[in-house]
Amino acid sequence: QVQLVESGGGLVQAGGSLRLSCAASGSIFRINDMRWYRQAPGKPRALVATITSSGTSTYTNSVKGRFTISRDNAKNTVYLQMNSLKPEDTAVYYCNAVLASKATSNWSNYWGLGTQVTVSS
Repeated sequence: QVQLVESGGGLVQAGGSLRLSCAASGSIFRINDMRWYRQAPGKPRALVATITSSGTSTYTNSVKGRFTISRDNAKNTVYLQMNSLKPEDTAVYYCNAVLASKATSNWSNYWGLGTQVTVSS
């Protein structure tokens, strides 16, 4: 059984910072891409940032220069450092990983349950 568990969300004032973490646990063989998505009220879930297994990262335009995605492969953990936060960054942030479990060795998509980020103006 594989689980992704996010942490680090909370309430912050505009201009502030938060660091999200997502740890993958269970019977994991290998992790490929890891991603952060977010879903604001009344809007569809949207991709925020991606990091490959080799460390290449990409971002949606609205967070470039403010957010940084990183990962610790030894800990099966991905991070999202969020600086200069804006009220429009308010959303539930979800971790996503493409990984192969030891049980099946097939690549599958896994999701965390999400963590709330609220930015006040």
